[in-house]
Amino acid sequence: MLRFLLVLSAASMLGLQGWRTLLNNFAVEAGRIDGYQMGIIQSVREIPGFLALLAVWAMLLVREHHLSALSILILGVGVGITGFFPSFAGIAVTTMLLSFGFHYYETTNQSLTLQYFDSSTAPLVLGAIRSLSAATNIVAGILVFVMSFSLDYRAMFLVVGVLVVFMGIWGLRQNPADHELTPQRKHMVMRWRYRLFYLLTFLAGARRQIFIAFSVFLLVKVFGFSVRAVTVLFVINNVVGYFVSPRIGKAIVRFGERRVLTLEYAGMVLVFLAYALTRSGWVAAGLYVVDNLLFNFSIAIRTYFQKVADPQDIAPSMAVGFTINHIAAVVLPVVGGALWIVDYRIPFVIASILSLVSLLAVQFIPSPAARAS
Repeated sequence: MLRFLLVLSAASMLGLQGWRTLLNNFAVEAGRIDGYQMGIIQSVREIPGFLALLAVWAMLLVREHHLSALSILILGVGVGITGFFPSFAGIAVTTMLLSFGFHYYETTNQSLTLQYFDSSTAPLVLGAIRSLSAATNIVAGILVFVMSFSLDYRAMFLVVGVLVVFMGIWGLRQNPADHELTPQRKHMVMRWRYRLFYLLTFLAGARRQIFIAFSVFLLVKVFGFSVRAVTVLFVINNVVGYFVSPRIGKAIVRFGERRVLTLEYAGMVLVFLAYALTRSGWVAAGLYVVDNLLFNFSIAIRTYFQKVADPQDIAPSMAVGFTINHIAAVVLPVVGGALWIVDYRIPFVIASILSLVSLLAVQFIPSPAARAS
C-alpha cells in the first residue's frame, strides 16, 4: 500500500503542478483571463472537492484503491486536453474534469493512509508523501521549464497529461488491499465529537483557496513574472518542501498537533498581511515559499482526527471533511476575484483574518497528556 500511495501521489502532484505552473500564464496570454474570471475558474475547480462526499457512494461500486487509480487517470485526461481550449469556458470545463480526478484521489489517499498506518506512523508516512510530492513537483517544474523553449502550451499540457494517464493505468493493475482491515462504513458520517476537526477543515479550506487562487496570479498580474520565472519559483519552493516535509511528520509525533498547528497559523497571519503590503515581487515570491512550507503543517489536522475517530469512520469522514473543506472554497475565489477588482490586497487581508481564527481554534486541541487521561 505504501508503494501504491507513493506512486499515485507522485502522479497526482505531477499533473497538478504541471497544470498550475502553466495555468496562470496560459490563462493570461492565450485566454485573456482577468482577475474576476480567474476567481470563477478557481471556484469551479473546487466544486468536485465540495462533492467529495459522493466518494462514499462510489466505493459501493468500486473498491477504494481502484477509485484512487481511476481518479489519477481522470486527472491526467483533464490536464492533457487543457491546452486545446484557450478560452474562459474551455479552461473552466477542463479544470472541472481534472479537479474531479485530483480531489477524489486526495480523498481516498488520506483515507487509505489513516487506515493502513497507526497514529505513530501515519504522520511519518504523510510527511514522506509530502516530501515525494515536492520532489515530483521539482521534476514537473524542470520538465515545464525545458519544454517551454520548444513547445507551445497545447503540447506542454499534453505531455504532462499523458505521463499521468500512464501512471493511473499502472495503479489500476495493482491490488494492494489488506482484507483484514476494519471495514469502512459506506454512508456519510457526521458526529458532534468531531466538530473541532470539521471547523479546522473548513477554515483551512477557506484560507488555502485564497492562496491558490491569487498568490501566483499576484506574481503574474501585478509583478509581471514570466512562465519561466514561475517555474523556477516552484522548483525552489519544492526543494525546500522536499527536505522539510519529513521533519514536519517527526515534529507532530514529538510535539503534538496543537503546537505544530499553532506555529502554522501564527505564521500565516503574518504571511498574508505581508502579501497585502509588499511592493516587491521578490518579497512576494519569498512569501509564496514560506506559505507553501507552512501549509504542509496541515497534515496535523488529519492525524488529530485519526486519534479521536472510530476506525470505521475514517473513509466516510475523509470524504465529508473534503466537502466541508470546500464549502468556502467554492465561494471565496469568486468573491475574492470581485474584491480583487476593487483592490488586489483585500483577499489577502481576509486570508489573514481567517488564519487568526484558525490560530484561536487550534488551542482547543487537547494535549497528548489530556487526551491520554
